Amino acid sequence: MAFSSEYDDDEVMSEINMTPLVDVMLVLLIIFMLTVPILTQSVDIELPQTSGELAEPPVEAVTLAVNAGGQVFWNEEQLNKETLAMRLSNAAVQSPQPPIHIHGDRASRYEHVAEVMARAQEAGLTKLGFVIEVE
Repeated sequence: MAFSSEYDDDEVMSEINMTPLVDVMLVLLIIFMLTVPILTQSVDIELPQTSGELAEPPVEAVTLAVNAGGQVFWNEEQLNKETLAMRLSNAAVQSPQPPIHIHGDRASRYEHVAEVMARAQEAGLTKLGFVIEVE
């Protein structure tokens, strides 16, 4: 504490106020005293053991592409409508079903893409997805 006297009216006070520093240090001390015992406590349990093998191999996705002329390609192999229906029904009975990725040409009519989607749904496929290009 600084007491003023009649001789040093214009002098700068050069003492540091330690009260806020001590308050902060006490708060930090209390926080550490409370959190350290919580961090060191643990419960002993036995976790189950498993093998690192996968139950099923991952299924490869099927790519269906529809070009501007309405032609359908199964993994880059051109198909007619009957062969497409047969392959879709074969894919639907697989367990697990392969995901179907539909690539629609920008210039193709929507009815061609919708027809491929309808055939996949009729066959019983549930995992359909569109592949688009983000610019």
